[in-house]
Amino acid sequence: MGKKDPRVDAYIEKSQPFARPILKYIRKAVHAGCPGVEETLKWSVPHFDYKGVMCGMAAFKEHIRFGFWKAQLLGLPAAADGEGMSQFGVVKSLDDLPPEQELIALVKKAAELNEQGVKAPRARSAPKPPLKMPAPFADALKKNRKASAAFEAFPPSHKREYIEWITDAKQDATRDRRIAAAIQWIAAGKSRNWKYM
Repeated sequence: MGKKDPRVDAYIEKSQPFARPILKYIRKAVHAGCPGVEETLKWSVPHFDYKGVMCGMAAFKEHIRFGFWKAQLLGLPAAADGEGMSQFGVVKSLDDLPPEQELIALVKKAAELNEQGVKAPRARSAPKPPLKMPAPFADALKKNRKASAAFEAFPPSHKREYIEWITDAKQDATRDRRIAAAIQWIAAGKSRNWKYM
């Protein structure tokens, strides 16, 4: 038997008046499609779990987001705006969601996928292109063999952090101070954010 979470009731009641019937509609369809579903809050918004995360919903000032964790496996389009929980786009009314029986069918399929232990496909991001080394930074590295050797040994992410930090300087004086600090830290084998490690 499924489990309702009183925090979800409170979330719905605190939502904007337009959002309440939409959130209740989604909740009802999820419970109808998967009687064993358990409600919870993740990232401060309602989620529905059944042998793993299944779907979630979130209310904003003027719209709702609702989506399935394994949307691609359900034949739903990928979120166009990069948002994970938005296979149905910006939901402003019940008309923006599928009819109840379609939604229940999607929930049933999502529950079956979790029941079978099917994992969501991981999106692979394209590698970031290498950044252009600022000439003053390259010159400073050439003058310090220890820093140069350490910088070459760094993984690409550490190199990127230093280059971005230096190129983000708006004034030459700031850039020069950052280069001086970077050379010191790099020579000591420290990553850009060594203070936070």
